[in-house]
Amino acid sequence: MFGATGCVGRAVTAAFTAAGSAVLEAARHRPPYADDHRFLALDAAAADPGELAGLLAAARVDTVVNATGGWVTGETENERVHVRLVENLLAALARLPGRIRLVQIGSVHEYGPLPAGTAAEETRPPHPASVYGRSKLAGAEAVLRATRAGLVDGVVLRVVNLCGPGAEVGFLGAAVRRLHAATPERPAELIVADARRDFLDVRDLAAAVLAAVTAPVAGQVINVGRGEAVPVAHVLDLLVAAAGRPPGTVRLRTAPVDSRGGDWTRVDIGRAARSLGWRPAVDLPESIKDMWDASRADPPVEQP
Repeated sequence: MFGATGCVGRAVTAAFTAAGSAVLEAARHRPPYADDHRFLALDAAAADPGELAGLLAAARVDTVVNATGGWVTGETENERVHVRLVENLLAALARLPGRIRLVQIGSVHEYGPLPAGTAAEETRPPHPASVYGRSKLAGAEAVLRATRAGLVDGVVLRVVNLCGPGAEVGFLGAAVRRLHAATPERPAELIVADARRDFLDVRDLAAAVLAAVTAPVAGQVINVGRGEAVPVAHVLDLLVAAAGRPPGTVRLRTAPVDSRGGDWTRVDIGRAARSLGWRPAVDLPESIKDMWDASRADPPVEQP
């Protein structure tokens, strides 16, 4: 499990563990929390492919999930974590006997901006507009090329915006931090964009990953989302309700927000249903409430 310390990595690890599978976690830094899994502290983007292959072979790894990366800054860092790391990992897996199943966690932003009212199908030609989207697409295409060449048994899951326990990232993460810091004397101001986005609970993503491990989907791109474009204002309303803050501690303001993902995201999830037997199971209000409740155990700090 590469990217084991992120919200996706933690959810996927929990899903594998619940299914009775042993997990080898890998990330750049060992997490502060303790668990029962084996852990590799390494930078997969810089590791020697031969040495990395040796580590994976010694652990008898037969499946790899790559959940590394995220919203990083600049061309160089995006290329390092979303392209070079993937290529390094592919070079290592090609050295192992047999064809290792590689589940690559991709992004809806690989498609680029979507016209309002549409649902992106996997056949849609990708035209990413952001550095993040372009680098994620490059990594996904590297996995698909390696699969066509017979080096790995790869599948790409294109994932929408995430919510749920531990998924306090992007604007949702900023909103959670502000709500934790809010008081009647210093109310939280949440800016609401006139945008609609597809949101998915991170535990539903983990279930899709688990299904993709054994399904005959090598060489495919599969959308993973709810298939719904939900107003951002509604998601924030759910978050404010889950937080239960006293009157006067939250102010909502409608204003344009500079988004790296556009004002509309929605994916068609028909292929996931047909190929993986998967559909989302956690509804949005439950997901947002669970996200808030999980954040209360270790409240994030609002940055000045």
